[in-house]
Amino acid sequence: MRDSEKLEMLYQIYEKPFYHIAYAILHQHQQAEDAVSDAFEKIIRHLHKIGEPDSPETKKYMIAIIRNTAINQYRKNMRNLNNCVDLDESITQVADHHDELNTRIKKYSLRQLLADMFSVLSEQDKQIVLLHCQEGLTFRKISELLNMKENTVRKRYERAKKRMTAQKGVKNYVP
Repeated sequence: MRDSEKLEMLYQIYEKPFYHIAYAILHQHQQAEDAVSDAFEKIIRHLHKIGEPDSPETKKYMIAIIRNTAINQYRKNMRNLNNCVDLDESITQVADHHDELNTRIKKYSLRQLLADMFSVLSEQDKQIVLLHCQEGLTFRKISELLNMKENTVRKRYERAKKRMTAQKGVKNYVP
């Protein structure tokens, strides 16, 4: 099989699952698309290491590439977010500083709550929770994407849910 045929076959098989995995990590369509593109650039550079496109080894390798690419993008986003100043239209308007402060506190509190909830989870458990809750994927589909048994995915989700809701101040936020 020629490299161009192999690449085309890999793209046909993995493009949609790549997008779902990247979106589950990044939560933004454009960034998920960018992560898929970056992952395929890496695949092109290492195409000689890939065997049959539909083999279990290739599937594992491909999922590791997109997951690592998306996680790296997420970390880069977090670094950039910490370095940025919030700029919005309210800066150009004279506003009641008390209301503005309350709004910022509420936004920070929700962001902090989510960060606290996810801080107790491993990357794989975060991915399972996001794929199930945000993407609406079934446990069977998640098990196929992550190359795990369906019962394992279901149990990991249940345990992750318990760990998340056990956080101080978190009640009934996880479906």
